[in-house]
Amino acid sequence: MHTPSRPEDLDHPEQLWSRAVIMAMVDAACSTRTEFALDEDGVWCHSTGGDGWWRLSVFAGGRAVFCGQDPDGSHTHVDGEQIDFLAGGPDWLPWDLLRDDAAGNMFGFVYWWENGAWHRIPYPQEVREDGLDGAAPWVGSHEEFLGLTASSFDVPHVHERALAETVDRFAALVREGRADAGAVTALLTAAAAEGRPAPRVDVALDIATRAGILA
Repeated sequence: MHTPSRPEDLDHPEQLWSRAVIMAMVDAACSTRTEFALDEDGVWCHSTGGDGWWRLSVFAGGRAVFCGQDPDGSHTHVDGEQIDFLAGGPDWLPWDLLRDDAAGNMFGFVYWWENGAWHRIPYPQEVREDGLDGAAPWVGSHEEFLGLTASSFDVPHVHERALAETVDRFAALVREGRADAGAVTALLTAAAAEGRPAPRVDVALDIATRAGILA
């Protein structure tokens, strides 16, 4: 990934949506205090370490918005003022939501997808880092996605590689339109162990169904 990030660093929004939903459903099913949420505004992660966050929203016509911040890596102030991440943005952006985010100084990056490509504002020369790689390295790396998802199973590190392979197989089913409730159950029970709480399959199925990734 470039520093600061560039539009070509992000994969197609359909890939990002599948990854984000899979991360959310695994974390919600295996954690008692998940940092992920799915609502009318999209898929959120409210803490990527050090109060970082990201949100992926999808819209009619194949459009999408990805935004967020890494407090340790988003250096996007010039002369003491936050740069305007929304300058020149298209009319279809969720302006009320984004303006609220901007008013709270919540942005380190804002990307939107239309006409087959990601776009962002031109950064001033003073912006050396926007924090995308710190907050969401998975947007440009399938391997990062697999590792982050496997870590949500809360198992010893030695087992995470095998779980990453299981996640990869499930992600392939989603891409092929063949993921169903049985596949979700198989994914979540792959890490089942005696003495550990059973994953909340019903929670994962609710997220997967509402997000539209099941056949």
